[in-house]
Amino acid sequence: MDCDLLIQNATIVTETKSFLGEVAVANEKIVAIGPDLNAKSRETINAQGLHLFSAIIDAHVHFNEPGRESWEGLATGSQALAAGGGTLFFDMPLNSDPPVLNVERLHEKAKVATQKSYTDFAFWGGLVPGNLDHLEALADEGVIGFKAFMSDSGIAEFSRVDLASLKKGMQIASRSGKIVAVHAESETMTAALTQRALAEKRFTIRDYLNSRPIASELEAIQKAIELAAETGCALHVVHVSCAEGIALITSAKQKGVNVSCETCPHYLVLTEEDVEKLGAIAKCAPPVRSREEKEKLWNELKNDRIDIIGSDHSPCPPEMKQKDNFFQVWGGISGVQHTFSLLTEEGMTQRHVLPEQLTRWLSTQVADRFQIFPQKGRLNVGSDADFFIADLNAIEEVTAKKLFYRHPQSPYIGRQLRGKVVRTFLRGHCIFQDGKMVGNPIGKWVKPVGL
Repeated sequence: MDCDLLIQNATIVTETKSFLGEVAVANEKIVAIGPDLNAKSRETINAQGLHLFSAIIDAHVHFNEPGRESWEGLATGSQALAAGGGTLFFDMPLNSDPPVLNVERLHEKAKVATQKSYTDFAFWGGLVPGNLDHLEALADEGVIGFKAFMSDSGIAEFSRVDLASLKKGMQIASRSGKIVAVHAESETMTAALTQRALAEKRFTIRDYLNSRPIASELEAIQKAIELAAETGCALHVVHVSCAEGIALITSAKQKGVNVSCETCPHYLVLTEEDVEKLGAIAKCAPPVRSREEKEKLWNELKNDRIDIIGSDHSPCPPEMKQKDNFFQVWGGISGVQHTFSLLTEEGMTQRHVLPEQLTRWLSTQVADRFQIFPQKGRLNVGSDADFFIADLNAIEEVTAKKLFYRHPQSPYIGRQLRGKVVRTFLRGHCIFQDGKMVGNPIGKWVKPVGL
């Protein structure tokens, strides 16, 4: 057998098992996997002592271009993803300026991404009260799904949905075969608690954390589930921060509701004490919870009650993190580059998580939920040759100098993390190697199967 690339002596990690073997690539596809392929290749890599994983698919990033590329940008964002073992991202609609609320905006974003992205890409369309007439066209053009905010998004042009608009949007999505993703926090509750704190001139980190309680998240999750059950819509609850929220979703699944959920590395790594120590760099919504809640969330994850992990990478210029009033600080954590190493350190090293579990949360189950398998998401013959090679024994410190972000800021700077990404391959092409990007942008638009 002749091929373009042959990886030898790697510990190959699939969603179900790990084994010593080889992977052969030809014409950007995986053409063979096995213990001894006896293949002739134009390039051969000896990966002895290293692990080969299916590449990360990050279903939740804010790369903010076009319009707010000064916050991040598709070039720097995709480079950071590749440095962390990722080859495909789903970009959120709200931080583009203007937001992706119609087909025209979608095509503008796709054009820029094709020019600048080092990885493959897909797009969420927005769901706001004023664009319901555009949802079917967005679905036809290949958005991965629709994103709605049940609380204030922080972006004036991207309005939160009232329940009537969310229901109508879900009905359209159901007819179109699309998922609706919700940011689930109660606007009524969070707004009232915020207004009370500001009226009493309480502007501290702790005041902010108290203004977005778990009860707010649970109320919104429950309402979204009820609407999904009523409309038959596929629902995805993003960045769930608490075990009680996962329990609501698990119960709904058992009752036949088509619902999935995501959590993020910062909820599995950071605690409220970290936010108080680190400050604005660790602000997000829903906020990071207590140490006890963090451990409960890990228990839900290890017991396979959480479907996927996304970074919710949401950067901004440094000056937007520098305000005395913590309520006025932009809420978003930069983390897309270290999803794998954070989970390796916190999960595999400290909690005996298996490599196969990481593959399911970061790749396989993402591809399945968003209908991009068999093209993406598994180390299967015929699938795109998207994978990364990692040294699970290597320990590396997170430093600002090594960050690929437009603004080198991260709450993880100074942490020692086990699990170093050595090389990342997109469709068989090496795009990241030994700390550096390789080649030029080659990203392509990935659409759900059937489009």
